[in-house]
Amino acid sequence: MSGEASRRAGSAEPGEDVLTMSDHTPEELHVARSHPVGTNGRPIRKDEIELSERGLYVESWMPERRSRRRPLLFIHGELTGSWIWERYLSYFASRGWEGHALNLRNHYWSETIDIATVGFDDYVDDVVAVMDKLGNNAVAIGHGMGGLLALKAAERHSVGALVLLDSELPRDLRSPVRAHALREIPDVYGRDHIGWETLPEKLHRDNRDLTIADIVRLQHLFGQKPHESGVAKREILEGIGIDRSRLAGIPMLVVGAGLDGTSSATGAERLADWLGGLYEPFGAHSHYGLVIGESSYQQVADGVRAFLESHRL
Repeated sequence: MSGEASRRAGSAEPGEDVLTMSDHTPEELHVARSHPVGTNGRPIRKDEIELSERGLYVESWMPERRSRRRPLLFIHGELTGSWIWERYLSYFASRGWEGHALNLRNHYWSETIDIATVGFDDYVDDVVAVMDKLGNNAVAIGHGMGGLLALKAAERHSVGALVLLDSELPRDLRSPVRAHALREIPDVYGRDHIGWETLPEKLHRDNRDLTIADIVRLQHLFGQKPHESGVAKREILEGIGIDRSRLAGIPMLVVGAGLDGTSSATGAERLADWLGGLYEPFGAHSHYGLVIGESSYQQVADGVRAFLESHRL
């Protein structure tokens, strides 16, 4: 167990059991059992998976009783971590799905490394490593960069379905990037690079579906120090190729944020058409409001749930 995980285990409340999970999870898991209450009042368990050989930490929320539903793998985008999925983890665990939120290398509780040379394929390796642990039937749910990571990982590993929330676009759907735009991306960047180093009130004007509390939490958890890979960002802008033939037959849901006609909504609709997937727009939602908004996330989660149930996942 890593030092960070040991500290987490050591901070467990007296009387909590530390044991291993079964069925969808490996024997070497370290689990701190607790019994919080989910969004619908049903008890859930908070667990964890550590891939110590890769320095990766996965936050897991489990239903109190086992079900036949597919496990959900949540893949975050730039600068975030498993924390951004907390509302989704609670929502789905309380409805019978086990949810596993990956922290990519150098993010949140995963091991700190020199991120300056880490590329997009390295992140894909992280996703595939967790897919290997969860088995061939997991549903991959990605947000932003995480959506593109889910697509690329699904070329290499069997998945039960793909859910892409305001995903970054693959190369075939991108316009050529200008050289100066690539030069402006530092090797390691933080929240200032994405426009989140400003007053919460100003951010609220552009993200009306988020509360001030949501925005302050996002700013805090983005962190003050830069920790995201500029190499991966440049590769995304230059274009990540996706082989659609390897994704044939996979049920897909593509969720768009923003009003019709905005670049985000238009991009999501084009992505759904290109993949042959189901498109569901949320015109009143911002990029982060899709997943973390106190008053906005549940509408999107309800849509994802309806998609899963329609495919008996």
